[in-house]
Amino acid sequence: MDLSRVSISGRRLRTLGFLLSLLAALLYQACGGNHSTPPTVTPAPSPSPSPSPGPSSQTDVVTYHYDNSRSGANTSETVLTPANVNATKFGKIGFFPVDGKVDGQPVYLSQVSISGGTRHVLYVVSEHDSVYAFDADNGTVLWHVSLLGSGETTSDPHNCSQISPEIGITSTPVIDRSRGSHGALYTVAMSKNATGNYFQRIHALDVTTGAELFGGPTTVSAAYPGSGDNSAGGSVTFDARQYAERAGLLLLNGTVYTTWTSHCDQRPYTGWIIGYDANTLAQTKVLNVTPNGSEGSIWMSGTAPAADSNGNIYFLDANGTFDTTLDVNGFPSQHDFGNSFLKVSTSSGLTVADYSPCQAQSRSRITMRTWAQAERSYYRISKITQDGFISSQSVPEKIASFMLWIATRWVSSIPPPTIFTKKF
Repeated sequence: MDLSRVSISGRRLRTLGFLLSLLAALLYQACGGNHSTPPTVTPAPSPSPSPSPGPSSQTDVVTYHYDNSRSGANTSETVLTPANVNATKFGKIGFFPVDGKVDGQPVYLSQVSISGGTRHVLYVVSEHDSVYAFDADNGTVLWHVSLLGSGETTSDPHNCSQISPEIGITSTPVIDRSRGSHGALYTVAMSKNATGNYFQRIHALDVTTGAELFGGPTTVSAAYPGSGDNSAGGSVTFDARQYAERAGLLLLNGTVYTTWTSHCDQRPYTGWIIGYDANTLAQTKVLNVTPNGSEGSIWMSGTAPAADSNGNIYFLDANGTFDTTLDVNGFPSQHDFGNSFLKVSTSSGLTVADYSPCQAQSRSRITMRTWAQAERSYYRISKITQDGFISSQSVPEKIASFMLWIATRWVSSIPPPTIFTKKF
């Protein structure tokens, strides 16, 4: 998000702040804040400070923010409490050095049989094209591999400061403990050779040794029907030089999905989603969301595409071509979805199932197809998922949701800034 391009008047902010404050009070009443006698809470005992780390978590963290919904919630947490998460008892306990910048979120496995024992392992990727496996309890390097090919170096930053001074492994990897003999870690690495050729490769590594699995790596290449940037003969071609894999990988129903962004806004580029079989690393699915236009890359601010239980993928497509002429189904006639929130179905290949432009002509929409529902049913509370809305029962809930409706209408009356579209 480019903060320099967002401006809202102080008067609007004060009014919106009042509405949201009132909303918070009403929600407090609606969610049980009207009890005459507060419930009895027994505080958890505060553990004594320890100079060394305690036992690592038994919960695996195999993807960005724990799960494919990107909830960021560890629902099995039992150690951390308000009593021990404070300035005196909670803080940094170690520093694990690596050979380059770390832009991807580290991932974690518990109880791994590795290096002659059972250990908790932290996996870290670097922009120097390295992957590390650390003992999470003491920082010992269990293995370290470079994903550079023979005679290759990491990519230069392409005169773009957003990923610099080098581009290697940028995105958050994903792990599947059921693949291979011990489990597989999937990651994407960028490199170049002495003659100026650039490469993007998807790797699957054994989580216990770092060895390549499934005959990998696979070099990323793709073509898609279209006449947009970098097209010829009716096909748009993926050029490894022009892209970076910034958003985290998504593992969904046996397919590893990659989503691609540009170096700053340096054309030619378009919006690619490419899927690979988790067992073979063979390319199985390709979608371009601006095939007859330009730009429309997928940054996701370094987060990752989300997915639901029905196999639908959700992500934000950055600034790019959006066809204002719609077909009979209400979709862009040339299949260009730049600057939109997209829902992509995986049931038969990859197809855009729904969309919402991030810059509407008259007002910004928060979720797909929810404004009409809000106007018809102001007494419902918005639930930010594909389910749309849930019914309210109590009077305070109805009043609270009506205030939410007013607040969102107020926000929508502000000229929409460029949001959800820009880089880091």
